[in-house]
Amino acid sequence: MLIGPVFTREITIAPRRDWTYIIRSVYVGLLLLLIVTAWLVVSGTQLITDPGDFARFGAMLFQFLAPIQLVLAVFFAATLAAGAVGQEKERKTLLLLLLTRMSNSELVLGKLFASLLNILMMLAVSVPVFMAIAMLGGVSYYQIVRVMLVTLFSMLACGSLGSCIALQREKTFQAIATTILVLVLWIGVWETIAVSIPNGLNLAVLFSPWSAVVVASRPAIDVSTISVGTVLGPIQNFLIICGGLVVAINAIAITLVRVWNPSRETRPITMEEDTWHKKNAEQTLAESLAVDAVSKFEENQWTHELTAEEQHPKQHQNNATNITDSAEPEQIHRTQIHRTQIRHTWNNPIIWREIMTRAYGHRIWIIQFGFLAFFVICAWTLHNVLTESMAITVAQLAGSLVPLFLLSLVLVNVQAITSQTSEKDGGTFDLILVSDITPKEYVFGKLGGIFYNMKWIVLLPLLLCGYLYWYRALDETSLFFLLVGLIVLYIFASMVGVYIGMQYDNTRAATATSLGIIFFLFIGIAACIWIMVAFSGSFETQLVPFSAFMVGGGIGLYVTLGARNPSAAIATASFSLPIAVFYIITSMLLGKYLLVFAVLVGIFGFTTAAMLIPSIAEFDVATGRTTAD
Repeated sequence: MLIGPVFTREITIAPRRDWTYIIRSVYVGLLLLLIVTAWLVVSGTQLITDPGDFARFGAMLFQFLAPIQLVLAVFFAATLAAGAVGQEKERKTLLLLLLTRMSNSELVLGKLFASLLNILMMLAVSVPVFMAIAMLGGVSYYQIVRVMLVTLFSMLACGSLGSCIALQREKTFQAIATTILVLVLWIGVWETIAVSIPNGLNLAVLFSPWSAVVVASRPAIDVSTISVGTVLGPIQNFLIICGGLVVAINAIAITLVRVWNPSRETRPITMEEDTWHKKNAEQTLAESLAVDAVSKFEENQWTHELTAEEQHPKQHQNNATNITDSAEPEQIHRTQIHRTQIRHTWNNPIIWREIMTRAYGHRIWIIQFGFLAFFVICAWTLHNVLTESMAITVAQLAGSLVPLFLLSLVLVNVQAITSQTSEKDGGTFDLILVSDITPKEYVFGKLGGIFYNMKWIVLLPLLLCGYLYWYRALDETSLFFLLVGLIVLYIFASMVGVYIGMQYDNTRAATATSLGIIFFLFIGIAACIWIMVAFSGSFETQLVPFSAFMVGGGIGLYVTLGARNPSAAIATASFSLPIAVFYIITSMLLGKYLLVFAVLVGIFGFTTAAMLIPSIAEFDVATGRTTAD
């Protein structure tokens, strides 16, 4: 068996799933679509006359696609590995794996590589695409090998990190959110070092995957001799450090997997607790008599009915005293405490559970602290830009604000996904279906709980916008546009998570799909605009070459959002979102803020409503309240 029975099962079952081939085909299709789009931009704005033009095009295209592939591979490897382990823990199937004869290494490594199988295949099918780029010229095969090695090692390191954190954390949301924060802080700190100190880039290349892949995509200075040093070049030390990190993280997980699991919540009572229960078993009768006496006394006072005890209060008091005296004082005290700890739910039990219970773990403050650390880095960078620059541009502000906004949107989306998938993994969703909870109570209760749990992750970026207004970098109108636009995006991100979570029973599939939508809308469209700037420097005149990308993205969104509940509203939103986001980003760079605000609120608000109504209708169909057509 390869690595272990867990991985053997995954590699055996994966070829039987249609989704396996769809993911690979879609990924290769997106890469080819980006290449064709870039070529249409270049050929439409420049004159291609000699092989040197093809070589320059190939070099720029390769240096553009390599970092994008790294970001996708690293991010999804970390989240899918954390989600796979978290799903096992939510469903309590990890306990069954711990009861088998599998060793710790077979369990940890098998689960890790099983969760990374699709990412590894996507990386493998991208090799022919990059080889085709090398045929244009300007790119050597050594560069492709270096980029693939950096991506592979970084993916293994981030996947190992996500798996290790998930094995230690008790809830799926904690595992995924903590993994994302550690990953962002890891890359963010080293990239800050790269631009802040002299020779910081050389140090960042040793530890940062982003700096390493940027250096790896550049042509080597001397390729006259073929050797290991020639192939690896400046990334050799990064591969050694990253490989050592993979070994160290997995060694920790293998050593402590049975120490961390089962968790305290599922661990059976100890011998001391069992002895205490046996010792006090003989006193159960006296305790129950005391409870009955107190209950009857409270009932008589509540109903004010004239009973024999009320006619003879002294005798009743003596009887109650005799009964309670038969039990020890400690038992009566514990009984009274037990009776006073009864908690009453609100009118909406869903939002009560989300807010008043620890539905997402006991140490949620770790996620808030990690986001606060990244917030401090972004705020300090923004403060330096405001104090050192005489003329502040939108691009300078975006360099500090956009990463913080994007991270907060991703965390809100992850919270929304896990708030729904945890119900299915834990088996509580079936109980909700047979209860009298209305669809509005469920959906709006989930949304309210999401924003309550993510209150600091939502409020801190909004406070940073207020700091811009206080520093007079924004006027009142711009501040209003920014705050309302962010709130609309947060509602959209949370609704996407709940909507996708209701459609998928698998946590990994739901997480990948929902986060894929967020990445496509904000990173994919921004990458297209970067192609415009890099190859032509024109925005408005180059919309036609990107029409194929927009149409393809609209089809993908419609298949994702409307696969289960297709509607005209979902279709309209799916095909309008890519074009709207493209227009929003370009108009922002051109300074048309009123149009940005109008389009953003209009299209994202409409899409949120288009998902909200089917979510309620789908819940009705699931509970049997209505009949599906």
